[in-house]
Amino acid sequence: MKKISILGCGWLGLPLAKKLIEKGNLVNGSTTSEHKLSILKDNGINPFLVILSGVEEKLESESISKGINDFLAESEILIIDIPPKLRANTDSSRHVFVEKIENVIPFIEKSTVKKVLFVSSTSVYGDQNDLITEETIPNPETERGKQLALSESILQKNQNFETTILRFGGLIGENRHPVKFLAGKENLENPDAPINLIHQKDCINIIEEIINQSKWSEVFNAVAPYHPSRSAYYTEKAKEENLILPKFNSEKSNIKKIISSEKIENILKYQFKLGEY
Repeated sequence: MKKISILGCGWLGLPLAKKLIEKGNLVNGSTTSEHKLSILKDNGINPFLVILSGVEEKLESESISKGINDFLAESEILIIDIPPKLRANTDSSRHVFVEKIENVIPFIEKSTVKKVLFVSSTSVYGDQNDLITEETIPNPETERGKQLALSESILQKNQNFETTILRFGGLIGENRHPVKFLAGKENLENPDAPINLIHQKDCINIIEEIINQSKWSEVFNAVAPYHPSRSAYYTEKAKEENLILPKFNSEKSNIKKIISSEKIENILKYQFKLGEY
């Protein structure tokens, strides 16, 4: 049995917490919404209200500090699952996520946490026509990707705890699938580009395996080894869901980026649930 703190019990963090509890672990879970505290408690999670702030609002409030200290208390593992919520093309978004990570690190250093799992994204690689492995040097093009890459580096360099970086591809599962956004749209680009998706169930299972196998100070790409073209995949999914078919423009750019998950398959001996795709 381990005591694990999950910073961010949202779409992925909540079912992950439930799975870890089912396996006999004690789990602290955080949310930024007071009304969600009861949801966490009802699912057997020790609930905490934790609101991280950027550089303009340092974590100096006694109540905020106490909340974070209590959230981390006696935990040996911290899972950080708080995706950047950035407004496009605004100066106020610049480095806000990185600042939140920087501000929480002193609390981690003072705690019993010795292992950190940081949920990141394959967006740190940018768009390139290549087979992407963990050896590929990140080259983010979006503000989200840039802040994730910088946050990864900050955590990895810290000598007070070991950090494993887990870079997920596009997330699908439980009430979440990009086909719902693409349905009925026209003139979509990159019809021949391969998909790089991962199902929520695989996300949870992979995190569980990293913990069970103690794979720390690692970097893993996590994308299902299933890469049909965007046009073929989303057209088929739209048919399955009885949605208006998306229309792709073959003359628009085609990025042939494929994210490899061979490291996860080889080191963790993990088999993806391809039937979910």
